[in-house]
Amino acid sequence: MKLMIASDLHGSAYYTKKLLDACAQEQPDRLLLLGDLLYHGPRNALPRDYDCMAVAEMLGTLRDRITAVRGNCDCEVDQMVLPFPMMADFALLEVGGLTLYATHGHLWSEEAPPPMAAGTVLLNGHFHVPACVDHGAFLYVNPGSTSIPKAGSAPGYLVLEDRTFTWKDMEGSAYKTHTVA
Repeated sequence: MKLMIASDLHGSAYYTKKLLDACAQEQPDRLLLLGDLLYHGPRNALPRDYDCMAVAEMLGTLRDRITAVRGNCDCEVDQMVLPFPMMADFALLEVGGLTLYATHGHLWSEEAPPPMAAGTVLLNGHFHVPACVDHGAFLYVNPGSTSIPKAGSAPGYLVLEDRTFTWKDMEGSAYKTHTVA
């Protein structure tokens, strides 16, 4: 199974279109969205081509392939325009023998992990910085932000295939990998 992972679209029609173009190239079985899909939030500047309704419409074209979790900027009103569920605080997935605990990062994070089995991969967005840190009991992975990257990182997404995480920029160029033994 090939999983594409993205976070923090924050209502950017420009970067959502780039993400859907990347999804067409990658051809993942599922697209996992780690929250903050439509609203930019009070602490972020408006992202490029801010258009929440256009983002909802674009994401709707993949509704049968999306798994999404709620971010701190997501609310019930957002759910009313999105044709897939996104109000759960986390999702547990089994992919290629890996257990993934997917959550946005504002409730459970690298510094405050949820109760989970040893060997679980904790997937977070929220911080807008790509990361991969082995904590022994769990692996922490963050795809970074699709639309509002921080700490000098580039807009991007993550692919998981054959137990290998690959961080990519929005043009699909890989810049980091990590294989889970």
